[in-house]
Amino acid sequence: MTAVEVVFTYGMKPLEPVMRAIDSLREVYGIRRIRFNEADRTVRVEFDATRLNEDTVANLLRRTGLDLTSKLALV
Repeated sequence: MTAVEVVFTYGMKPLEPVMRAIDSLREVYGIRRIRFNEADRTVRVEFDATRLNEDTVANLLRRTGLDLTSKLALV
């Protein structure tokens, strides 16, 4: 397993139905952790790179209804 983190910014604050859908992403094989930073409007996702890639993670988040705006580079 290769653990990778990716950080995305989002626009609108997610409403309850979106947060419920994001909570269900924990059931996706390869998603390890999802953390929000409301002050910076970012979501950090830790995932298994042998199972998923950054584009797939972004698409999964968008399908929940989260308003992703961009991906941040981690230093």
